[in-house]
Amino acid sequence: MRHEYQAKYPNSFHKLKFYIGNVRDISSIKNAMYGVDYVYHAAALKQVPSCEFFPIEAVKTNVLGTENVLTAAIECGVKKVVCLSTDKAAYPVNAMGTSKAMMEKVIVAKSRTVDPEKTSIMCTRYGNVLASRGSVVPLFINQIKDGNDLTVTEPSMTRFVMTLEEAVDLVLFAFENGTSGDIFVQKAPACTIEVLAQAVKELFNTDNEIKVIGIRHGEKMYETLLTDEECANAIDLGNFYRVPADKRDLNYDKYFSEGIQESKLTQFNSNNTQLMDVEAVKNKLLEVPLVKEELEKWENQ
Repeated sequence: MRHEYQAKYPNSFHKLKFYIGNVRDISSIKNAMYGVDYVYHAAALKQVPSCEFFPIEAVKTNVLGTENVLTAAIECGVKKVVCLSTDKAAYPVNAMGTSKAMMEKVIVAKSRTVDPEKTSIMCTRYGNVLASRGSVVPLFINQIKDGNDLTVTEPSMTRFVMTLEEAVDLVLFAFENGTSGDIFVQKAPACTIEVLAQAVKELFNTDNEIKVIGIRHGEKMYETLLTDEECANAIDLGNFYRVPADKRDLNYDKYFSEGIQESKLTQFNSNNTQLMDVEAVKNKLLEVPLVKEELEKWENQ
């Protein structure tokens, strides 16, 4: 990474500092945080099957690692921390999602006990970023290049899809508009895995077969960005939803229950959001640099 950025940005490379460390080791985090104003916490174990087989490793990085990042940020006087979560944290059924759900609980709990004027902590929750590391689109492209079948686990499975730029927009929106304890969600569209595979096939103009291989360990049929319970308090901000933290303390005698106000918003998941067709997914894929590069190489063969 040092060499890459030095070559790409020679005039501003001097602004970057690189550290070797691990979110599991709080001392290595503190070394990187002195004098820092803002932190974006994206370190995670996020590959679902891997976390299913090694759940304690997911806990060490996603839960305890987040605790270390927030503790170090508070001690070092960081002004604002934005943490990146996942749709799998809502109604989690796998170890990765469960560890990310606990990460969110750590974030909200920390926000209750820290002066927001000193350190403000918020969280973003989003779905699959197209062509990110470990995502299915690079796999489909490699399968096409190798002349193999495109393997899908279950054709009717739905997933939220967004570009890296849209994911960054969500993080920046949270940074600019969030108050401590908030969780932000983007109103992302979704598609079935079959539509996604078909869109990649049509872009590359191939006749590779789509082969169904069955659901992997820990996979869900659809993903949820907002739960029913969160919808009761979610605030519609146009392209985003904001879920403010419940800042009540453990002394429930101070409170009385009036019931939950009826919400016009219901659970926001990849089945009830806007479902894209093949053409829409193809247009979305053409926004992704990796796809454009691979397509150009394919066409020039």
